[in-house]
Amino acid sequence: MTDPWSEIAEGWAELWGGFAEPAQRAVAQATGIGPGTAVLDVGCGSGEFLAYAHRLGARAAGADPAPGMVALARKTAPHAEVRTGDAEHLPWPDDSFDVVTAFNAIQFAEDPEAAITELRRVGRQVAIAGWAERARNDFTVIEDALEGEPRPDGGHRDSLEDLMRAAGLEVTGHGIVEVVWHARDDDTLVRGVLLGGDADADADATTVLEAARPYKTDSGGYRLVNAFRYAIGR
Repeated sequence: MTDPWSEIAEGWAELWGGFAEPAQRAVAQATGIGPGTAVLDVGCGSGEFLAYAHRLGARAAGADPAPGMVALARKTAPHAEVRTGDAEHLPWPDDSFDVVTAFNAIQFAEDPEAAITELRRVGRQVAIAGWAERARNDFTVIEDALEGEPRPDGGHRDSLEDLMRAAGLEVTGHGIVEVVWHARDDDTLVRGVLLGGDADADADATTVLEAARPYKTDSGGYRLVNAFRYAIGR
């Protein structure tokens, strides 16, 4: 049976693969990734950060639990060592990496604290990043419209830092980065928002388009400004 992330891997790479790039660049700078740095990206998705780390001169490796994502990452970053594995069970020995990163991935772990403990096991420096609190994200308006009511908040800096401390890490840095999602037209917007969904497609598409109207550009596309928080620990 195909897992859900493998089923949507191609579409996710097309519509969301480069979305976290500003946060990835900020983390790379803050952790000192450069020539010779051994980097592991956990939940590497379609491999965009692996390719970026390689361009910086790092020795990149990636892990993702979805075989479909692993296959894409190997194409995107052919110089990287990409293995199938989840954040709580990484297939590398202790202290294998200088930096271990996880972008928009830890929240999918069954036990986020255990996942960060595992990141700490294989790496000497750990950086995690994900969506900031909902008030900072234009995407929240669309999510709430689809849900029919506001969803609980999340993504606060303190939650990232608390998870790190609980995993035995000393927090050495944190920040917030603007990440903008662009959709070139109505169809791209709807496909990106409803990716992998199996609800009433026509009704959901109408809801998405109505909710996103304030973010429509003069060219007919959409520009949604969001934010990622990141925290770094040793």
